[in-house]
Amino acid sequence: MMDQMGEVEYAPGEPKGTPWHPHRGFETVTYIIDGTFDHQDSQGGGGTITNGDTQWMTAGAGLLHIEAPPESLVVSGGLFHGLQLWGEPAGRRQDDGPRYQDIRGGQVQLLTSPDGGALLRVIAGELDGHEGPGITHTPITMIHATLRVPAPRSSFPGGRTSTASRTCSRAAAPSAPSGGRSTPARPPSSARAAP
Repeated sequence: MMDQMGEVEYAPGEPKGTPWHPHRGFETVTYIIDGTFDHQDSQGGGGTITNGDTQWMTAGAGLLHIEAPPESLVVSGGLFHGLQLWGEPAGRRQDDGPRYQDIRGGQVQLLTSPDGGALLRVIAGELDGHEGPGITHTPITMIHATLRVPAPRSSFPGGRTSTASRTCSRAAAPSAPSGGRSTPARPPSSARAAP
């Protein structure tokens, strides 16, 4: 199951989390596109994840956990956007011990299309021989793809025309490798939209 959280601009006092609750036999993967989220589990896993970070919790034989926005977001409000993927490990893996993975945005494999129109962040699994840092019990590939999508040409008075571009960002999982080729990307600071 995949649950999109947001995109929402919270007013002060609006952000809410969950109370302590049990999980058993499945994995939850929380990926934050914009904003900040705190997590803690009864096995000592947890932390704060923010823009581009992933929290990969394998409940295994069982644990308790809590998820909530940090107090600063509750007080001030602000942008929050993420997604959560729930997966069930195959067979007896459901009875394994719990595990927590803290995957920072800077740890993922960055790939780009040859024309620079797509930036792919490989979080887990493999794409075209490039592996993400996430360890999975189920063979999935989790990728966040940012696509530069050209806008239609616009005509202005006086016969001038302009073509604008906009950025489209989507996170997807699971994903099967495609036959397309990708190349390692430079750090995100070098990935800029065309003027």
